[in-house]
Amino acid sequence: MASRRPASERTAIVTGASSGIGLYTALGLALIGMRVVMAGRDRGRTEAARRFVAERSGSDRVEIVLADFSRLTEVRRLAEEIRAADTRFDLLVNNAGLISPRYRFSFDGFELTFAVNHLAPFLLTNLLLDRLKASSPSRIVTVASEAHRGHRLNLTQLAQPHDWGTLRAYGRSKLCNILFTRELAARLQGSNVVATSLHPGFVATAIGQRGGLTELVWRLMKPFMTNPEKGAETSFFLATVPDPTRFHGGYVVGRSLAQPDPAALDGGLARDLWEESVRLVGL
Repeated sequence: MASRRPASERTAIVTGASSGIGLYTALGLALIGMRVVMAGRDRGRTEAARRFVAERSGSDRVEIVLADFSRLTEVRRLAEEIRAADTRFDLLVNNAGLISPRYRFSFDGFELTFAVNHLAPFLLTNLLLDRLKASSPSRIVTVASEAHRGHRLNLTQLAQPHDWGTLRAYGRSKLCNILFTRELAARLQGSNVVATSLHPGFVATAIGQRGGLTELVWRLMKPFMTNPEKGAETSFFLATVPDPTRFHGGYVVGRSLAQPDPAALDGGLARDLWEESVRLVGL
């Protein structure tokens, strides 16, 4: 399912693009000539990232949009802004994410890691889905993680888990990313929209720098991690590979399909998570 249009006529939306993997994914796409819309939370940081991408790529087709993914109203506003500005777009990269060092809640009352890492991209993708279908062939790339392994979901406690822990919450949110992608892919069969999830590697970004023990461990591990530019390679690969259909619904590590944790292959769980997510975000 190669795109029928050259990169210069295609538009990509990259969330969490103000730093780290998202920043370098945006840069890679701009370098091949795509128009890139960079989504971030902070105006100053996101504008600085836009300038970096524009200067490094030489492109004058790099733009920013702003939204706080801990607020579903902002995700809805972001979707409306994107839809109003573009009649079509070709690629959505769900990259934004966080690791919370303490048990916190989003503006809507959901555990923060789950809200930002799963509910926000779930809602954004669904609100843009009709436009992605109309623009097909198109792609949805969601950044998950090997951190999903060993975790299980209790659908009755997704929004307010009783056994919260920093890494447990993050791992569960990444399991949600893979399950979401699998169910999304099943719903997209025959639409010419390809949905994939991926592990970017253990990347030295700012995601773990949120204070407490989590940040201490993150800083100790950082010398052994890869850099964000290399971490963006799999996202860029899935965004640009000539025929992405063999990766549809799959979980990719490097440039190859990988077997995720058995919990991520549970089709019933994926459907149930989808329905519970629909209820939580009010779709």
